[in-house]
Amino acid sequence: MCGITGILTRQHHDVVVPMTATLRHRGPDGDGSYRDDNIALGHRRLSIIDVDGGAQPLANEDGTIHLVSNGEIYNSPELRQRLEAAGHRFRTRTDVETILHLYEDHGVDCVKHLRGQFAFALWDSGASRLVLARDHMGQKPLFFARHGEDLLFASEVKAILAAGLIDTQPDLTALWHYSSLRFIPDQYTLFEGIEKLPAGHTLVWHDGRTEISRYWSFACRDKLGGSEEEVADQLEELLLDTVQMHMLSDVPVGAFLSGGIDSSLIAAMMAKTSGKSFPTFSIGVEEQAFNELPYARMVNEQYGLEGNERIVKADLIHMMPSMIWHLDEPSDPFGVGVYLVSEVAAEKVKVVLTGDGGDENFAGYDRFAGQRMVDMYCLLPEWLRRQVMSRIFALVPESFGYKSLAAKLNWANEMSFYDSGERYAQAMSFLRFTPAMKEELFTESARARISDDDSVGKILRWFDADCVDDIVDRMLYTDLNTRMPDHLLPIVDRMSMAHSIESRPPLMDYKVVEFAASIPGDMKLQGRDLKHILKVVARRYLPPELVDREKQGFGFPLALWMRTDLAPFIRNLFAESRFIEHGIFDGATVHRLIDEHIGGKADHNFRLWILINLEFWYRLYFENESIDSLRELTDRLSGGKSARLQAVGS
Repeated sequence: MCGITGILTRQHHDVVVPMTATLRHRGPDGDGSYRDDNIALGHRRLSIIDVDGGAQPLANEDGTIHLVSNGEIYNSPELRQRLEAAGHRFRTRTDVETILHLYEDHGVDCVKHLRGQFAFALWDSGASRLVLARDHMGQKPLFFARHGEDLLFASEVKAILAAGLIDTQPDLTALWHYSSLRFIPDQYTLFEGIEKLPAGHTLVWHDGRTEISRYWSFACRDKLGGSEEEVADQLEELLLDTVQMHMLSDVPVGAFLSGGIDSSLIAAMMAKTSGKSFPTFSIGVEEQAFNELPYARMVNEQYGLEGNERIVKADLIHMMPSMIWHLDEPSDPFGVGVYLVSEVAAEKVKVVLTGDGGDENFAGYDRFAGQRMVDMYCLLPEWLRRQVMSRIFALVPESFGYKSLAAKLNWANEMSFYDSGERYAQAMSFLRFTPAMKEELFTESARARISDDDSVGKILRWFDADCVDDIVDRMLYTDLNTRMPDHLLPIVDRMSMAHSIESRPPLMDYKVVEFAASIPGDMKLQGRDLKHILKVVARRYLPPELVDREKQGFGFPLALWMRTDLAPFIRNLFAESRFIEHGIFDGATVHRLIDEHIGGKADHNFRLWILINLEFWYRLYFENESIDSLRELTDRLSGGKSARLQAVGS
């Protein structure tokens, strides 16, 4: 895992120095650079394979092609053997050198031969061609921006900003979509003029022109035949092979172990394929009713693993500035757990395998089964649901707890008025800002600056794809093309890299994604049994009390905190709101949300979390506030009272 930077330029080569320095956390073990008349490349290295000899940038045999890369190529041993047999000479033992020689043989199509997580920049001086590429699922990030005739690119937005060439402001179109979807779709970032290269795409620059192309898709797969047991056998074999490939490393490898099915299965398969012990890393909370550590211990004891546990008290509000700085965008409560467990892992290893992707590949979220329940609820006449049931549900008191009864009932009733993809799109924004709520939140002048306001269309584009039929597969296909590359994977990457940890999710390997797409939907979601086929495999490795327990997760009682401990902070923060001051958000709407939440009339905690994060994000990136100064601001706005809030499971 590393950080890469670069600029195609005739005169601004030196900016690559501060750009690269900004990414030290992604590669604390060393740095390197290359420049010629047309380009400058920078690299920060986290040494994992060929620790002594794998420094970048790398060059081919005659020095006409130079490469900087972030990530790992898991099939590099096989590729290297094939390339050496064809006459290529390698200068290092590092895995990413295979990219150089594949490019010599296959050009831009070299990406189609790679199995791994990667983002790279390759400069072909002979052809005056730059190739940028991002892995199939978007596990590794890559951003770019244009400055006149120059093209800047880097692993993180902050590195592009460090060049001092891009005069940016908040991108209101991206902000519009983020406020309802919880992720930033397509090529957008929250910074006007800075774009992200989408997952599974290449960008090729040649003769002053750029072309962005998608090189991989996974939806159009014939469904597997055979019995459930036969499909489970094939899945198990693929997962064992994939896990073994993901353990490629010259330094010790560990595993994140939450106690859930996905991470527990990955750890168990690591033990089986390696035949030896390795460290696992788990975090827990003091409230035993929400603590998953006992299940993590079951796996450690069963396979003789070296468990490393820590009971955490997440200083959530004070952690927020650091998380936002590493993300370059608003933080998410999901990221807190990754951030904290990465901090634990960094004490012993540089590489960890994770269980990310199990829910998205095999239907592990409640909302997948919830769609079917709404279909049943729709058997009631619409007039009854709209005129009677909605009033009855409105009488259910809001407990301000996670997945409260009031929230579930109101969600089901509201979703019943939509069908298929429209329902799935509306479900994503239900707890955040719906289209109607965004019309109230954004001022008229701000809405006039939004170039693309169809957030629902960002979902329907995938949900309504012609090559997907089954309703379960439509939901999974949508998530894997939106939430996964634009939300979950970026959080895992940047929260682990905040502590210089390389996280590797075998369940996000593109071969696993392709195979999962070929499994019939009713084997993934069987009735209300989430992740059914993965559980069939998991029962071969894990105790039944772990596999069959209700999905738990790691979360925080934000809704209650915002009504109590955080109430003064929230009121004071929005008395100084930058988004209200600059005419982006309507002040009356923001303060109404605050009053309704603190007054117990409605649960707006997801919406307020977004708004709080945006205030911190703006100060970090547009007012040059430091992480420490924002923490001091938090104390001041809290009235001198501690806002250090303890994490609990949910």
